[in-house]
Amino acid sequence: MTATARDKLVSFINNRWLVFIAAMWIQSCAGIGYLFGSISPVIKSSLNYNQRELARLGVAKDLGDSVGFLAGTLSEVLPLWAALLVGAFQNLFGYGWVWLIVTGRAPVLPLWAMCVLIFIGNNGETYFNTAALVSCVQNFPKSRGPVVGILKGFAGLGGAILSQIYTMIHSPDHASLIFMVAVGPAVVVVALMFFIRPVGGHRQIRPTDGTSFTFIYGVCILLAAYLMAVMLVEDLIDLSHNIIIVFTVVLFAILLVPILVPIMTSCFIESNDPSATLEEPLVPKRADQEPGQSEQVSISTPDRDQEVILSEVEDEKPKEVDLLPASERQKRIAQLQAKLMQAAAEGAVRIKRRRGPHRGEDFTLTEALVKADFWLIFFSLLLGSGSGLTVIDNLGQMSQSLGYDNTHVFVSMISVWNFLGRIGGGYFSELIVREQAYPRPVAMAVAQIVMAVGHVFFAYGWPGAMHIGTLLIGLGYGAHWAIVPATASELFGLKKFGALYNFLTLANPAGSLVFSGLIASSIYDREAERQSHGTVYDPDEPLRCQGSICYFLTSLIMSGFCVIACALSLILVRRTKSVYAHLYGKTRP
Repeated sequence: MTATARDKLVSFINNRWLVFIAAMWIQSCAGIGYLFGSISPVIKSSLNYNQRELARLGVAKDLGDSVGFLAGTLSEVLPLWAALLVGAFQNLFGYGWVWLIVTGRAPVLPLWAMCVLIFIGNNGETYFNTAALVSCVQNFPKSRGPVVGILKGFAGLGGAILSQIYTMIHSPDHASLIFMVAVGPAVVVVALMFFIRPVGGHRQIRPTDGTSFTFIYGVCILLAAYLMAVMLVEDLIDLSHNIIIVFTVVLFAILLVPILVPIMTSCFIESNDPSATLEEPLVPKRADQEPGQSEQVSISTPDRDQEVILSEVEDEKPKEVDLLPASERQKRIAQLQAKLMQAAAEGAVRIKRRRGPHRGEDFTLTEALVKADFWLIFFSLLLGSGSGLTVIDNLGQMSQSLGYDNTHVFVSMISVWNFLGRIGGGYFSELIVREQAYPRPVAMAVAQIVMAVGHVFFAYGWPGAMHIGTLLIGLGYGAHWAIVPATASELFGLKKFGALYNFLTLANPAGSLVFSGLIASSIYDREAERQSHGTVYDPDEPLRCQGSICYFLTSLIMSGFCVIACALSLILVRRTKSVYAHLYGKTRP
């Protein structure tokens, strides 16, 4: 191998785009939680569970998908490949044991033990998500919105991808889907785990990066459109198995297309060309950064040998300074900074010591938990995404109550809209911060209003309500999971991002547990009992509710929660304007 070829190979292996593409492929296997609706009937029939027992397995699944404290901790103390290996083992162990039980190869366990197995199997996803996000956010520190949106989007689309692969397998044994869920993600993760790592991506910025992101966005839209078309064709037409195989092969081809980006940037752009590579700071700086603003100034005093840190001049300057022209404002702040440093050196003023990081710097989880901004994100996510997950968990019953038989169509549709919501949420929120230097959470407020409208459609059951409601809820719910991780990394830093992200994800099952487990199920059962009076029902069959009344009150409550979530997001926007102006602000004439 020649030196040039060897250099290009090394450049390819250490290319941040290769890490990103590998993370996309891993994330496409991280949507196993969305397949619970497909494997739960097999578990229910094989183990003779009733609906309440099956619902407990669903709660265990949601908790496993969101409780990622251990994943966040391991991603900080171990190499990311080791964290991925732990996740792959959990996935294989949990769902593999469930498959052995369902197929009669292992003895049946009590319900609580089955819940533990489902929790362990689905908890493997948290390792996939954490490792993918931590590595790629560090490699693309100034493109967090698109990166998080695309990665979380592939996680949301994973259920549809795995469903298409299972359709190609065409096994008469429905338990084989559980086997595929156990083995498939583990194999993919083990094959790709060594690619997932920080590679100093902030030094790899190129003028062509915008084109690369546009190309990947195009592939994502093509993938979503293709899966939607294939899903509808397979549902409406009885296709031969050979055609289904062709459809799946084309799906794999589309998934492989993004590898062209690292190939092109490694092999056809000279890495030693100074015009082709620029260094990107890990912490974004304003082009018009003013003296003393967000910079730590250290001085030594006569009676202390240790360094002391002055509080930011931004905290000391009079408010009217902000109204001055840019040049005069810089001059006044520089003068104030000089006076403070001189007074501090002479002992005339008491130096303020920093008691913790400021927003935009690196926080630990403990430091973040005492900040109002962190809890605004958490409760806004709880109300917004929690109401969306309630719809996802009850979509089968909702469609049945409105007279639809093919409930799996809506399950697949909301998976695709969820994917597009994550892609779009990352893209548009990035435009907001890049072009306007405006707080990213404003995009989350818009998504929550969209969801509020979607819940209204479900409540009234208007013609096409299922299609429109699924569209709006899927887009809004997906947008949360592109916007929230990027916002958390901007406000609370990258150093402990894994722990911060995994704490925030607890909002998802918490919202689902309250909204779905208490509100939606109670209202549904009460209305079903009311409808059963005077009607002959088979006592062995569970009560069913018919009509839009089944979820009318629930949907209106969910809509109200989304409006409250929007208000919390707008409060966060107001509180963080200065942070985003500093991170992304540009010099304006």
